Amino acid sequence: MLKNGSIERFRYWNNRMPTIIDALYQQNKEAIAIVSRADEVSVAADLDNKLKKHLIMAAASYFESEVRSCIEQMAVQASGNNIYVVSLIKQKAIERQYHTYFDWDKGNANRFFAHFGEDFKNRCKREVDNDAELTAAMRAFVDLGDMRNKLAHLNFAQYPIDKTSEEVYAQYEKALVFLAYIKRRLLETENTDEPI
Repeated sequence: MLKNGSIERFRYWNNRMPTIIDALYQQNKEAIAIVSRADEVSVAADLDNKLKKHLIMAAASYFESEVRSCIEQMAVQASGNNIYVVSLIKQKAIERQYHTYFDWDKGNANRFFAHFGEDFKNRCKREVDNDAELTAAMRAFVDLGDMRNKLAHLNFAQYPIDKTSEEVYAQYEKALVFLAYIKRRLLETENTDEPI
């Protein structure tokens, strides 16, 4: 069970520095605002439609990079920086494997948690299930990954996204809490039963 103030600690731990996703969103929203002020409503709507798809792809790619890096850091810590173990983990558990970490269409992270053992899975599942904000963050994270897969494999140009760019960006911000949770669970608690 998560201790009180857990989400705030996740945010603090994540040190919410602006990411490239924040810059992408802000720059494009400024461009859309300029076009809108010029009474180019259809151009602004088209740009916003493109922005939400690019945000999904960029956010999911960012999360993939961060999770892969976290797993590599965990391998370095756990192995005492044994280059052979780290190389094996990179080749067999990290490279071209991210898509297998989650059951994207199921809306949860149980498969990801299970990769680290039954105890880890049960503890994380219990923590997520007992914290509504963390549950919402996990769902936002997994949903962005699922939408990314659909855009990548079901015709990016034509696939409809039934959200605004603001909603996609808000979902990304919410999902950052789950990313911070993953990082903290894998890197800071080092196989203890201590609640976060």
